Amino acid sequence: MNASSPSPNPSPRPANRKPFFVVLSLFVAPLLLAFAIYYGSNWRPTSTTNKGELITPAIPLPAITLTKADGTATDAKFLRDTWTLVFIGAGDCDATCRTALDNTRNARLLLGKDSPRVSRVFVYSGACCDKAYFSTEQVGLSTVSIDGDAGQSLLKLFPAGTAGSALDARRTYIVDPLGNLMMSYAPGVDPRDIYQDLKKLLTLSHIG
Repeated sequence: MNASSPSPNPSPRPANRKPFFVVLSLFVAPLLLAFAIYYGSNWRPTSTTNKGELITPAIPLPAITLTKADGTATDAKFLRDTWTLVFIGAGDCDATCRTALDNTRNARLLLGKDSPRVSRVFVYSGACCDKAYFSTEQVGLSTVSIDGDAGQSLLKLFPAGTAGSALDARRTYIVDPLGNLMMSYAPGVDPRDIYQDLKKLLTLSHIG
């Protein structure tokens, strides 16, 4: 009796790839949906974490020389190298102006060890200043005049909202260390709001 020849190996069954594609769709579908909603419609997220009003796109400020209250000239980079809180107002600095300057001072103090990374500038028009007030209550504040062609050109770059000009708006602004105007606050802003925005910016930033 002849030995029977071995039977051939059965053909391998095709792999079932259905589970793979199911798992893949769980990851890809939400991404495709997000892209479709964001780029294919006018809908955008309405909630943001910043307290101030973002200036988009940011406005690059020119490196210019202006005159300080003591008659000396600023360095052309006085709005560079640090984060800068800028308040624009009249040189006589009334109660609203003083409150705004107090708010910038307090917001900076809340930063603690990071406070040296932030500068404060009072940009003013007209006669200035109450030396006793500024020397005792606003130590470290730079006071810079915008009277003159260069100053007026700079003033026009600051958005004023519904006011006639940034001088009328009495807003507080943040300028980044590269000289970009990037955020503003309405009059009466809580200094803790400025502090919270600055804290996030300083944490994320590797400059200034």
